[in-house]
Amino acid sequence: MADYSMYHALGQGEQLDPNDPNSRTQPAAPQFAPPIAQQQQQQYGGHPYGASPQLQGQQQQYMGGVPSPAAAPGYGPPQPHGQGQEQYGAPQDLTSQMAGLGIQDAAQHTARRKKKDRHAFHTVEAPAGSSQAFNGMPPAGTPQTAFLNADPSVAAGGQFLGQPVTPNQFGNSQFPAPVNPPFNPAAASPAEFAARNGSADQGPQAAYVPASGGGQVSPDDIPSVPISRDVPQQHFLNNVYPTFERHVPPPASISYVAFDQGNSAPKFTRLTMNNIPASKEGLNSMGLPLGLLVQPLAKLQPGELEIPLLDFGDQGPPRCRRCRAYINPFMMFRSGGSKFVCNLCTYPNDTPSEYFCATTPQGVRVDRDQRPELCRGTVEFTVPKEYYTKEPVGLNWLFLIDVTQEAFNKGFLEAFCEGILAALYAPDGDDDEKDENGESKRRLPPGAKVGFVTYDKDIHFYSCHPSLEQPQMLVMPDVEDPFVPLSTGLFVDPHESRAVITSLLTRLPTLFSSIKNPEPALLPTLNSALAALEKTGGKVVCSLSSLPTWGPGRLFMRDDGKHPGGELDKKLYNTEHPGWKKVAEKMVAAGVGVDFFLAAPSGGYLDVATIGHVSSFTGGETFYYPNFVAGRDNAKLSLEIKHTVTRETGYQALMKVRCSNGLQISNYHGFFQQHTFGADLEIGVIDADKAIGVTFGYDGKLDAKLDAHFQSALLYTTASGQRRVRCCNVIASVSDVARECVKFVDQDAVVSILAKEAATSLGSTSVTLKETRQQLTEKTIDVLASYRKNFTSQSHPPGQLVMPEKLKEFSMYMLGLLKCRAFKGGNESSDRRVHEMRMLRSLGPGELSLYLYPRMIPVHNLAPEDGFPDENGHLKVPPAIRASFSRVEAGGVYLVDNGQQCLLWFHSQTSPNLLVDLFGDGKDSLKALDPYSSSLPVLETHLNAQVRNIVEFLKTLRGSKAFTIQLARQGIDGAEYEFARMLVEDRNNEAQSYVDWLVHLHKGVQLEVS
Repeated sequence: MADYSMYHALGQGEQLDPNDPNSRTQPAAPQFAPPIAQQQQQQYGGHPYGASPQLQGQQQQYMGGVPSPAAAPGYGPPQPHGQGQEQYGAPQDLTSQMAGLGIQDAAQHTARRKKKDRHAFHTVEAPAGSSQAFNGMPPAGTPQTAFLNADPSVAAGGQFLGQPVTPNQFGNSQFPAPVNPPFNPAAASPAEFAARNGSADQGPQAAYVPASGGGQVSPDDIPSVPISRDVPQQHFLNNVYPTFERHVPPPASISYVAFDQGNSAPKFTRLTMNNIPASKEGLNSMGLPLGLLVQPLAKLQPGELEIPLLDFGDQGPPRCRRCRAYINPFMMFRSGGSKFVCNLCTYPNDTPSEYFCATTPQGVRVDRDQRPELCRGTVEFTVPKEYYTKEPVGLNWLFLIDVTQEAFNKGFLEAFCEGILAALYAPDGDDDEKDENGESKRRLPPGAKVGFVTYDKDIHFYSCHPSLEQPQMLVMPDVEDPFVPLSTGLFVDPHESRAVITSLLTRLPTLFSSIKNPEPALLPTLNSALAALEKTGGKVVCSLSSLPTWGPGRLFMRDDGKHPGGELDKKLYNTEHPGWKKVAEKMVAAGVGVDFFLAAPSGGYLDVATIGHVSSFTGGETFYYPNFVAGRDNAKLSLEIKHTVTRETGYQALMKVRCSNGLQISNYHGFFQQHTFGADLEIGVIDADKAIGVTFGYDGKLDAKLDAHFQSALLYTTASGQRRVRCCNVIASVSDVARECVKFVDQDAVVSILAKEAATSLGSTSVTLKETRQQLTEKTIDVLASYRKNFTSQSHPPGQLVMPEKLKEFSMYMLGLLKCRAFKGGNESSDRRVHEMRMLRSLGPGELSLYLYPRMIPVHNLAPEDGFPDENGHLKVPPAIRASFSRVEAGGVYLVDNGQQCLLWFHSQTSPNLLVDLFGDGKDSLKALDPYSSSLPVLETHLNAQVRNIVEFLKTLRGSKAFTIQLARQGIDGAEYEFARMLVEDRNNEAQSYVDWLVHLHKGVQLEVS
């Protein structure tokens, strides 16, 4: 924090020129003055929301924070220079140097300007200390040098080109002398550097310009992730995404409605490139992976068509006889409809007689539009008995509840029981959850059943048969060889047994309050759960709050917390215990999966590597609360149990991905069991939030005249007990010219595939953390260097970092990946590392995008209409800002959400008026707020309604983790460390800042290219 100016890139603070002593007194001209600040000021008696009374002197600077969309860089047309606005679109500016906006924009660069242009701005005299030349952008026509900024104390030119920069190498600079005293970036001692002062007669010389007073690239010029999300989000509020007409899907982290035209929607499938090079050489020249991301059960958005369910009777859906692909919109009918040609392996099949239909002269079936399987990209088939492994039944849910001393003391037992009740039954007064007969709606589909088991040293089974007055408990003390003591009554319909189940769950916490066994026996409990579900398959939901140190399969402290250089022993990434591996394999074979809810004892060791192995291997999920606090985390726990139980879940699943001739599958990434390479993936349970990555290689050359086709088929049993196949079909064009393919790259899919590959190799091979980080950095450089070498049409000055149009934010996402807990340097407990590494392997692209670059929304300067519906009924969400401390204003309040947790951060000088508006009377200081609150109170104030509406909107963009708010007050709450971690553009998490990272990548690219 040595230089205050570093944190004020947006012009809300004083912008200091390190060479000009005079400029330290006069504040920068405010760059944005949104109309709202004035209104708020009148409203709140002279204090704008953004600042408390002691900041009155700087009021002008802090009034406008984040621009309204019209004023934000990138939203409107470029303003003429000199109005204090950023020039976001001018072809000569740094944005286009850094982002190299495609080939067309790049064509406008020339290495040198004509002499006439060169003096265009010399007449503009600015008074000393003016912010005109320093508002983050050089005037148009500034020579295009390295990053316009070498640090003068670095050896001459060493930052980039490797040779000293002569003063006039790029022609004269554009700045009048008084504003920017010239310096020659040659090595100088600090004293010499401080003593330099410019005099007018030397003439302006320097090729490097400190962009924001911080001797760095101006952060405004580099590609912005928030803008790359907000601009498409505005478009898709009023437009649908047609899956066949548009070739590049919208960003994964925004809300959009897809219209299925025969190509599967991006919610279900994303290709890393929607135009594929015809040959292996073409793919290598791009440096990108060719992969497919499949999230087969993804949740539909309101407004999207339901997935059609088709029944072909006992014959089952028509399939190709050679490659067994399912019928889809891209199969061609020949010979008047009596043959269909497979689009994947080109084998001509006879059309089954019951499926025959005449074709038009063009070869299109007459009934094409009536048959969803011939015009929709994602469909479901019900399947006959040949597809069964065992008779399908409704999904059986078995809740395993930890009743040890630690669980009781921490309030975790009570919270977990309340969570199950809330997940199974709507609260009594809730009319929304009633069906037409006035009875409460079922949360679980008909046919699904629930059972309850508690465990400490012993295992206790409960019979909740509806005929009983109260539940019966059977204790099984034999943990060495557990069995199931109940033949009937363990699994019951939650609707019929509601009274018995409610009585059981409300009494459990008091029942075990006096027993208090400290040690849980988890592995025997899992074995008996497997025995209970072996015949039918099903889903286990298990809570645990201390290390299971009792009985067979007991675990001990493997992690002593001493990790030299942050490197974990490779043993800590996996389980070493054969019993745990065996139970996971048996569960997959039986079609059983486990979700764990782990509450670490005050952040202590739980051996997530061993316990979580069972859930990840079976396709389940681990919800990990590293520091569970009963008051604060109850809401999150309850919502997550409800989400687990109510999201779409299938079990006993098999999955297969097929692709066109000329391509072959090289790898799968995710959680499944695959006995031999090429066999189907076996998955115990799969749900709406799980995604699997598939990468492809070439086994021949593709024909550029034909398209490449991909089909993923998931055979599973639904929660209501129906055996189905969910089929997703994707098509991509093929091109001989790899340059064409660069225009159709899907950034989110590329980042997801690379993240899954890195997490897989770290978890299952001997690669160390340091090597993983090195590989990710090299991959990023490789992608940018390949583009620079092979696809830029004319020569850019070596001082430019050129990025493909579709991969502008790629570098930032890769930096986010290096900073996440799975891969970051420095000390991190093995539990959190392993938990987040496994999470990366199963996350869908939308959740991953947010995890790598959090959404940060300022709450203290909302426009009056923000957070309310516009005339079309869409919520007006304020634009997000860059995740960097330089964007934080004094007195500001920010909502930061990374898809896993959401923090509400308060600056220490937050205005009391704002706090009262947000939290109610009496809460007029940060100290008065309740640190354990997890949601906002419902108040009548405008601001409170705005923030609650924004929070409700953000909830709809969530994956598997519940959205609850945690307070982070500057200088008070420990959550502030977490807030600092989420500011991924700054230097933190043992990695560089965004600007330094780009400089580092640039050096790497130059080495590659030269």
